[in-house]
Amino acid sequence: MLAFWGGCTILVLLALIMTKRMSVVVALVLVPIVFGLLAGLGPELGGYIYAGLKSVAPTGIMLTFAILYFSVMNDAGMFDPMIKGIIKFGGQDPTKVAVGTALIAMLAHLDGSGASTFLICIPAMIPIYDRLGMDRKILACIAALGAGTMNIMPWGGPTLRAATSLNVDISTLFNPLIPALGAGILTVIVLAFWLGKKEKARLSAAETMAGGDLVDNTQYEGIDDQEDEEKARLKRPKLFLFNLLLTVVVLVVLVTKSLPLPIVFVIALPIALLVNYPNVKLQQARITAHGHAAILMVSIIFSAGVFTGILKGSGMIKALATSLVSFVPESLGAHFPVLTALTAMPASLLFDPDSYYFGVLPVLAHASEALGGSGIEVARGALLGQMTTGFPVSPLTASTFLLIGLAGVDLADHQKKTIPLAFLVTLVMTFVAVLTGALTL
Repeated sequence: MLAFWGGCTILVLLALIMTKRMSVVVALVLVPIVFGLLAGLGPELGGYIYAGLKSVAPTGIMLTFAILYFSVMNDAGMFDPMIKGIIKFGGQDPTKVAVGTALIAMLAHLDGSGASTFLICIPAMIPIYDRLGMDRKILACIAALGAGTMNIMPWGGPTLRAATSLNVDISTLFNPLIPALGAGILTVIVLAFWLGKKEKARLSAAETMAGGDLVDNTQYEGIDDQEDEEKARLKRPKLFLFNLLLTVVVLVVLVTKSLPLPIVFVIALPIALLVNYPNVKLQQARITAHGHAAILMVSIIFSAGVFTGILKGSGMIKALATSLVSFVPESLGAHFPVLTALTAMPASLLFDPDSYYFGVLPVLAHASEALGGSGIEVARGALLGQMTTGFPVSPLTASTFLLIGLAGVDLADHQKKTIPLAFLVTLVMTFVAVLTGALTL
């Protein structure tokens, strides 16, 4: 009966979230409680919920301070010189412009936010694309590939959800994927170079046919410096080197696990605030300005703690996995991680991240373990595509519509151009993950 109630819990959760009948936070908390009561688990529910909340507390802490840290770095203008340098590097060469677009998208996505990435990247590059006569679909495609690949970072939504859902350490989940992520980043740059080459050839052919210049050859000087006065007051160009060094140290400590992950950003944020904004009121204003984004994600993480606490503590997930195993050939058990990786990117078109990572992933992971495979490897496979390379083409994410809206391209055109290349990036990362042992066949 536990498998039945667990199945009902997950199906109802998926239905409510995907049809937008209920918010994610409300559904993650109330659905498992209701079905837990129907399953006769009333007296134990409090203990399951408390255990679930304790298990996700470190993730919630890290997420809160990581979002605030990178937001403060963005306010201080740490990314501005790098973005301007990349734009100047592009100049009038479509190939360089395309590669520069990829670099800006990946750099901007260090904060893990698709919306901020596209708000930084697209407006900065559109004047160049239009001046050179480049196709804006190329701009949207490259920005999507860069942001999607970088969404695997340990403070990104998919990785945090996967770690929370399976109650595993983020570094244990993410660190083995670093070589695969590096291969993905390199693949995005190569694809950007290839797209830029094709666009350069198209423009040259069109210019030849027109018998003259189609492009304004006036040198583009960079980003428009007429910024909002409030944003300009927040910039700290003289502290660029300090902010860059601090960020590098943070990333090194994260990868080497010199400190527990939640502690890293808890320490880094106050240092960043104190050095960049010594004024107490200004520090409070920066936290207030970015606090809504942190609270939204943290509320989802802790709500997921309730969901996973009940399903795991009651044994529903284990019972569901056992039932699934009875229908799956035993020979497929060891291949679950790779099969998950191959289906993860297309799954972004069907499942939003909460539905997949909190509803589908636990069942797949436990089924894999029951068949002799690795649950954590299944999670790594999911991260190679599900709402990573797949998020900027999914109609289930608001960032996709922000991207195509800013770029002025049609969703169908964007998906047609980007989906095959995004899937290629996933394939490359999957191949490298298998070679390096992050996934086993």
